[in-house]
Amino acid sequence: MKRLPLILSTAVLAALASPLAAQTQQVKPPIAVYWMSVETNAGMGGMPGMGAFMPAGMQGGKRMKLDLGSSQNASGSPRGAHTIPPTLAMGSSLPLLTPEGQRAQASRTDEQPDTFERPQGRMLIYWGCGEAIRAGQPVVVDFAKMGTAEGSKALRSRNVSRQTGPAPGRNRTYGDWPNRESSIAVPQQASLVGDHNVAANYSPEINFSIGERHDFMAPVAFDPVRKTPAGAFQVKWQSIPTAIGYFATATGQGENQGDVVMWSSSEVQEMGHALMDYLPPAEVQRLIRERVVMTPQTTECAVPAGIFRNEGAMLNFIGYGEELNVVHPPRPTNPKQVWEQQYAVKVRLKSTGMTMLAEGDTGGGSRARGPAGREAPQQAQERSAPQQPARAPAGTDPVQDGINVLRGIFGR
Repeated sequence: MKRLPLILSTAVLAALASPLAAQTQQVKPPIAVYWMSVETNAGMGGMPGMGAFMPAGMQGGKRMKLDLGSSQNASGSPRGAHTIPPTLAMGSSLPLLTPEGQRAQASRTDEQPDTFERPQGRMLIYWGCGEAIRAGQPVVVDFAKMGTAEGSKALRSRNVSRQTGPAPGRNRTYGDWPNRESSIAVPQQASLVGDHNVAANYSPEINFSIGERHDFMAPVAFDPVRKTPAGAFQVKWQSIPTAIGYFATATGQGENQGDVVMWSSSEVQEMGHALMDYLPPAEVQRLIRERVVMTPQTTECAVPAGIFRNEGAMLNFIGYGEELNVVHPPRPTNPKQVWEQQYAVKVRLKSTGMTMLAEGDTGGGSRARGPAGREAPQQAQERSAPQQPARAPAGTDPVQDGINVLRGIFGR
């Protein structure tokens, strides 16, 4: 009987030995890192005249942002290209161009404007799906206190783990697309499925394949927004097959002229300005557990009645996608062997859209239908219009975007 504790202790030590050995494996970071940031944006279809008020990154279409960073110097003038599959319908390859003065450019992007006109009035913060405003809401922030500890506490948002990708000044040599030599639009029928090759004179050759799970996500498609008998806005959307979670915010005017109202779909207090962008899948799952992000099975959410003064509120929506991560060569099974990584590839995905909280609205990716299910003439005309030049996917801060939009709408 005395041998039992000894046997258990030996088993525990043996179980711990394997992960401890793996932790001691020497890992050399990749020479090259390649990111594909892939967005499907439904834009604001069916809302004539609203384009002028929208951030550039929120206009509709498929987009890609390609970033290649390397720890090596280029042999000669830096040059690179991404050979793409025919399914993208964008030619045989996309050039990866090194920005002029990339280090100086990187430092300038971190600088803040010299002047900032602080808005007047208050911000009222609500959260949660449902017909009625919940107890303890709203949290009210005076814009005059935006920079204070009180204001910062009210505007709190979840800390999320963000991976750092290639960027000018961050890598010894860097190239991207779109760029000054090539900024063609991504066709609506484009697909990423197939074999991809990236070659540059400052990087090891990169090869990877993309399957359907990591293709462009389906666009956000809202049903017409309706008011419930209680006066709440019932927002419904079609399920996105490859989405792993959803999140929404809305911005509008409050009862008083100087009030800006912010609402999020989170079940707990959350501004959400850090969540309207690409998120690692592990973070999405954590936020679902914390009741901040909606599950992928969710297809509707009611914005409570009485939050906004009129039907001029704007809803901002995101569906998070999976990630494809490829490291070459794969990790050696022998923990004593050094893992010398040549390259690492990340393909990250999101689907975004916007709509107005107005009864019967057809914006944000849904299409108005005429008799017998045919598209209304206006929507058909919009679909046949020439595509705009490609723009890089861009995360948005709904707090700042909302304030900017409302300034234009309310003349402030």
